[in-house]
Amino acid sequence: MTDEVSNQSQPLTGGNAWRSDPLLIQLAERFSEPVRKDLDGLGRFVLTQEAQDLARLANTDTPVLRTHDRQGRRIDLVEYHPAYHALLRRSVAIGLHSSVWENGEAEIGRRHQVRAARFYLTAQLETGHLCPITMTSASLAALMANPKIFREWAPRVTTRKYDQSQKPPVEKAGLTLGMGMTEKQGGTDVRTNTTKAERAGSSGFYRISGHKWFMSAPMSDAFLVLAQAAEGLSCFLVPRILGDGSGNGFRFQRLKDKLGNRSNASSEVEFDGAIGEMVGEPGAGLKTIMDMVTLTRLDCAVASAAVMRAGLAEAVNHTRQRKVFGSNLVDQPLMQRVLADMALDVAAATALSFRLARSFDDAAGDRGEAAFARAMTPVVKYWVCKIAPALLYEAMECLGGNGYVEEAPLARYYREAPVNAIWEGSGNVMALDVLRVLSRAPALFEDVLAGIDRDLGASGRGTIGVLKAAMQVAATDEGSARLLTEQLALAAAAAELRRLGAGRIADAFVETRLAGQWRTTYGMIDARHDARMILDTLYPAS
Repeated sequence: MTDEVSNQSQPLTGGNAWRSDPLLIQLAERFSEPVRKDLDGLGRFVLTQEAQDLARLANTDTPVLRTHDRQGRRIDLVEYHPAYHALLRRSVAIGLHSSVWENGEAEIGRRHQVRAARFYLTAQLETGHLCPITMTSASLAALMANPKIFREWAPRVTTRKYDQSQKPPVEKAGLTLGMGMTEKQGGTDVRTNTTKAERAGSSGFYRISGHKWFMSAPMSDAFLVLAQAAEGLSCFLVPRILGDGSGNGFRFQRLKDKLGNRSNASSEVEFDGAIGEMVGEPGAGLKTIMDMVTLTRLDCAVASAAVMRAGLAEAVNHTRQRKVFGSNLVDQPLMQRVLADMALDVAAATALSFRLARSFDDAAGDRGEAAFARAMTPVVKYWVCKIAPALLYEAMECLGGNGYVEEAPLARYYREAPVNAIWEGSGNVMALDVLRVLSRAPALFEDVLAGIDRDLGASGRGTIGVLKAAMQVAATDEGSARLLTEQLALAAAAAELRRLGAGRIADAFVETRLAGQWRTTYGMIDARHDARMILDTLYPAS
């Protein structure tokens, strides 16, 4: 009988993504007990069959654009599968879109870190619905440039109520926000934007006319839009629906057919005299919106680390159950080293992402943390997001053909992996941002290097020497920007693992990543490092 199934691994459903992650538990050890209890519940939810089905359905039944109703009237609506709304409703309810702007006592002093932990667990389930979550949370930073607008919008954003209805913002129980920057002709170079903003009489409002080439979460209630005003490129808050219930000149052209991130609609849109209100100073649009982009880059890193964690967990789960040539795959030395090598990168990426979140929390009262937040955001975003696709491919290979089929979550994780390295600034943009900070504020990197030196311990002096030499080269050779950026990321990740007391795991990362060994695939750690110990420590057997 061919329907008898043997030697096939059981899925991870029924576990707990929080309890099975010792590193995350350690990173959250100073969180309040109510927060840790919430994380335990969230970790249990993301591995339920119900949650896994929601993630699958949201990505297989993808959004559909309806530009007109059956009588030919323009409606410009995007329809989503109910699973997408269910995921978004839950994430809003736990405050992923607003918690850093709230005043709850349980998260005082650690709001960014607590949110990162929730985001990390949720992203292991499904990342597409987190796009509007990220943009909503980060948009509030930009809205603070206009206190009047912030006072009007923030209370309706922070309700923790998800309202998918097509109503004016003032009539809704809760709001989500998006952003529109990219245009056909410029992409990352937003200074070439052609979208125009013209004053609408003496009201203080503007009419926006032009287009955006990539505008995700198009059913958000309002968008931060970059447009050319008389004073130069400026930032505007543009609601999608006006107070009388009529549309605000949004003309959606089509939805992108993306490689991954398929639950999240990304649109091409034209603005036909849409009404908007300026946020920030005239001509300072890029500066205004960068306050938002800094926060979205943290989310990119956390999400990439999370998807890597989820993918490697699938590989470890499979290899612990699958027998080949008489023994479990995980017991075979070469497979052990491949898995352990990947586990080092996932641990480092996770630790480094949370290190960045900590700097956001502490920047106001600590010069060193402020320096880390400014100088290292592009570094962390660059490295963590860059390594995800290769790692997830390797995790897929551990499952063989079972990992390559769409029924397996690894196929979705793999297709999801590249997006975080692309949006919010691609790799070259991040590396050039590092050079920009280095040239304008070199003292920031002195503070960063001092912290790395302190936390690395005995291996710090040589590493700092290498980093300083790389900085000197990069100061006159723009083409070496990626080399400097990656070296900074590896050193900072190693330092954080050391600070966390990761022992032999930190030793293995330092010796295999900072020693200069050239490596293009996983499985390159040697017998000095206990692969089984690394694996069982970071991925304990249930």
